[in-house]
Amino acid sequence: MFIGLIIFGAWQHWNDEPLDLPLGVVAPDEPVQIGVEKNSVYVQGNYELKALAKFDIEARVLGKEIYHADRESELAPVDLALGWGAMSDSSVLEKLAISQGRRFYHYRWEAEPPRPPQEIAKHSANMHLIPTSSGLAEKMKNIRVGQVVHIVGQLVEARAPDGWRWTSSLTSNDTGAGACELNRVESLDIR
Repeated sequence: MFIGLIIFGAWQHWNDEPLDLPLGVVAPDEPVQIGVEKNSVYVQGNYELKALAKFDIEARVLGKEIYHADRESELAPVDLALGWGAMSDSSVLEKLAISQGRRFYHYRWEAEPPRPPQEIAKHSANMHLIPTSSGLAEKMKNIRVGQVVHIVGQLVEARAPDGWRWTSSLTSNDTGAGACELNRVESLDIR
């Protein structure tokens, strides 16, 4: 039993340890978002998910937070802070302090920002990830900060019978409450 706990602890430490990547942009492309002509509706547990847009992103993982206790964790147990363009470059990221919590992603810098603040905001986002299978849910939980992920799915609006609603942002230059993407994930690749 004791050896099992040591092995689990070592694995957990390794899994939470950020990857070091070389300097330079590792995810150069902008996310692709395409409006849907007909809003498909998916049922997941007690929730209806209405598709708002198709979404395809390749980005560097800047942060990962796993949730268990909030209502939203029934749908989206993992949030990833993602960066592309300049926000996937280690030379930029090493000058930022990045954190996540309470379903928000935060960044700050000392003295001068490494890139213009508007560029930082436009090239990074907090994604609430809704897995479409238990395999995807496990894969999401095992992602490491620093990895590059490719996610394909839909940005959605979630609704519950009691009137509760959670809606994805549909723009890349917003910040603050309501600025996160709520992403129904159909496929996830890690490189």
